[in-house]
Amino acid sequence: MQNNVAYIKKTPSIETQCCGPEEILRLKQSYLIPCVYHFYKKPMQLVRGNMQYLYDHTGKRYLDFFAGVSVANLGHCNPEVTERVVEQLRTLQHTTSIYLTQPVVELARRLAELTPGRLQKTFFCASGSEANEGAVLLAQLYTKRKGLLALSHGLHGHTKLTLGLTGLLFWKIDPYPCEGISFIPSPYCYRCPLGVSYPSCNLECINEAEKVIKRNPEGYAAIIAEPIHGNGGIIVPPKEYFPRLKKLLDAYGILFVADEVQTGFSRTGKMFAVEHWNIEPDIMTLSKALTNGFPGAAFITRDEIASTLTRPYAATWGSNPVMATAGLATLDVIKTLNLEYRSEQLGAYLIDQLLLLKQKYSIIGDVRGLGLMIGAELVNENKSPAADQTDFILEYLKDHGILVGKTGPGRNVLTFQPPLIITKEDVQEMLEVLEGALQAVQKGI
Repeated sequence: MQNNVAYIKKTPSIETQCCGPEEILRLKQSYLIPCVYHFYKKPMQLVRGNMQYLYDHTGKRYLDFFAGVSVANLGHCNPEVTERVVEQLRTLQHTTSIYLTQPVVELARRLAELTPGRLQKTFFCASGSEANEGAVLLAQLYTKRKGLLALSHGLHGHTKLTLGLTGLLFWKIDPYPCEGISFIPSPYCYRCPLGVSYPSCNLECINEAEKVIKRNPEGYAAIIAEPIHGNGGIIVPPKEYFPRLKKLLDAYGILFVADEVQTGFSRTGKMFAVEHWNIEPDIMTLSKALTNGFPGAAFITRDEIASTLTRPYAATWGSNPVMATAGLATLDVIKTLNLEYRSEQLGAYLIDQLLLLKQKYSIIGDVRGLGLMIGAELVNENKSPAADQTDFILEYLKDHGILVGKTGPGRNVLTFQPPLIITKEDVQEMLEVLEGALQAVQKGI
């Protein structure tokens, strides 16, 4: 044991062991399928994380305002989560659902307590795509119907079926999509696909949804929808949208599957985003921040719907005790730090500051979001997507030590989804750098 300690002390730091971004790019091109893309013309090689910070191979620090796309809600390598996971790794790393372990049933119980309404029974798996696919299968079994509905700007995964349910054209790579899927307009008020304006539109998008349903009134099993479109550009529906949609669905016996993969676990200022609209989904899917970075996902539903799924159905990683322990630790930290309140307060502050920047810089066409899930849509004078300027700003921010995302159908929405443990000082630091980037764009640099 003493020899091992001595060896560890002599081991070079992570940074000095790294081969550098140029070599990583070469290896990537040689060994990864080309669909695996990356941000930045001059990408860095990340080697270490500590709460709201990431570090590259040179030791440069980056303030992370993307959190791995709403994954590291508690920060990178959060010490409480990490310690509990390491302890579980040393005790029991893996077993499957055919054996009994305590962490997975404890996590299921906690989720039943936290999720809205009557949601109670959970199935665990490894990814959001898998959870969404399982939720849709369950809806079909329960309703004995095949047809599915989805929103035009949604993203639900990268399996065959979830790609079919994805409406966002950026991700529509499947030339042979699944049959039986119909799309309804997303409530994208800034760029209404129906050419009307809220609130005078009286939610024409709901009327369009009913027209689609009436073409096959007894054929649809479920609709799957993100409460807030993430990759679609942080699209936040009006306050009346989901209550009216749920009433419509109930009238036709169609289940509502809420895809909370990106919006869950205090990201929007509520534990789950559907709570902003005070509705109860029939099925809810979870992943990403569920385990703060460890592979893990789930879908949860009411008892009478769950009772339909009785034939053998399994996920190899679904009862993994490390995943479950990470989930339990994550929920404990969320409660201890009151991250719902923190997200709500810091998110409101950030939106206010972005709106002030919008008054100064015409390139910001719209600012929208809830909690710390915020988008700033960048546009040209004719309101067309300012995609090139968005890329410039991302690169500028990265060079100045700030990481943000970009989303939207035009890839022109600056996306702010930082770890929920950031401070007001972190927000101010990011805003100062962002204004420098906006000034550079305005000057034509």
